[in-house]
Amino acid sequence: MDFKKEYASKLISAKEAAAMVKDDMWIDYAWAGNTPRAFDKALADRLDELNEIKVRGGVLLHEPEIFKKDPDGEKVVWISWHSGGPDRGRVNNTQGGFYAPLRYSELPRWYRENCEVNIAVVSTTPMNKHGMFNFGLDCSHLYAVLEVADIVIVEVNENMPTCLGGFEHEISIDKVDYIIEGDNPEIPTLPKGGFNEVDEAVAKQIVEEIPNGATLQLGIGGMPNAVGLMIAESDIKDLGVHTEMYVDAFVELSRKGKITGAKKNLDRFRQVYGFAAGSKDMYDYMDMNSQVMAAPVSYTNDARIISQLDNFVSINSAVNVDLFGQVSSESSGYRHISGAGGQLDFVLGAYLSKGGKSFICLPSTYTNKKTGKSVSNIVPSFATGSAITAARPNTHWVVTEYGKFNCKGKSTWERAEGLINIAAPEFRDDLIKEAEKNNIWRNSNKR
Repeated sequence: MDFKKEYASKLISAKEAAAMVKDDMWIDYAWAGNTPRAFDKALADRLDELNEIKVRGGVLLHEPEIFKKDPDGEKVVWISWHSGGPDRGRVNNTQGGFYAPLRYSELPRWYRENCEVNIAVVSTTPMNKHGMFNFGLDCSHLYAVLEVADIVIVEVNENMPTCLGGFEHEISIDKVDYIIEGDNPEIPTLPKGGFNEVDEAVAKQIVEEIPNGATLQLGIGGMPNAVGLMIAESDIKDLGVHTEMYVDAFVELSRKGKITGAKKNLDRFRQVYGFAAGSKDMYDYMDMNSQVMAAPVSYTNDARIISQLDNFVSINSAVNVDLFGQVSSESSGYRHISGAGGQLDFVLGAYLSKGGKSFICLPSTYTNKKTGKSVSNIVPSFATGSAITAARPNTHWVVTEYGKFNCKGKSTWERAEGLINIAAPEFRDDLIKEAEKNNIWRNSNKR
């Protein structure tokens, strides 16, 4: 095949691509840094001609033009698999945004078996000499999306790093229907992020539990970032990476020589991830780096795969934990925050691993913005509407700045005591009273 000739025959403008969209179509906007830009602008320009379209995507790192053109959600129904800031605003503040609850590991299968896709548009690297378009930062579920789409459109961006992979991290030109050459915008970034004293106190307790040769999964946020940076300054060595999201902390760990992958049971010497979002420095590190391996989340997040990695350590954040050990990480009442993502996948997989541990970390309190008062994140029960992300049989370690507690093997009254002991001291008496009301407190319990 003459790849250049094939390329030229499929090249169209963003305006021509957007003209294919018709009412009631399902449009896929890919994921995170692969969200299309030129197509999005062209589609926004013709929203007045349309009545309603349904668009799937997630982890938005910038506000799409279709949101700006349709701020109230009258024409664009946005379906978010996992929410960044723009997704969250769309879901909470308009009639045109909805979250699709899922375990992230299932998303490729969902597309192949359950999702209709009329047009899929994904931002990729330019075509290479082998006729392949690399997905760059986000392998995730993108191949599955394009596999089922009626029309496949790639929007090439010269700024997209080429990320090497295991499988389903690129698509060949013979499977592409149309190609858009956009304006090559910079790939959106996330700040490297700092951490505060609470994050550091939580991180210190987790680092004590990590052995040499462990394989790490880090979630997003200050606490996982603090753990990564603290490990970088520790004596821990020969770490591996198998994670849903690749974050800046892994780059620092790699540069400090902490990550070798030599002890991994699978994919030795490779840092395996499903998608990446972070700083420009991280993107540059990942570009053409054979140590970093992109793979679909049906692999990275599969508890059966995770369980084969000895001493697997999973570190994720939560919104609230109740006295039964249930974890809520995606909403506060009916206010949507993010999504389930792969948290349950990694909670299950880490515990199944030989020597594995999963940590749910959270500050003991937060400040209510309306009242200015401190509120406990360890709660007797969740607010109405709060989603349970990890059910109580699955929770392993819970960590706050006041301590850590292992829920495994513990009854309801032992859990109540253990979790109250790591709550903020000023809330413990009230939590005990609530535990008594809920019949999960014994008079012999410590006070």
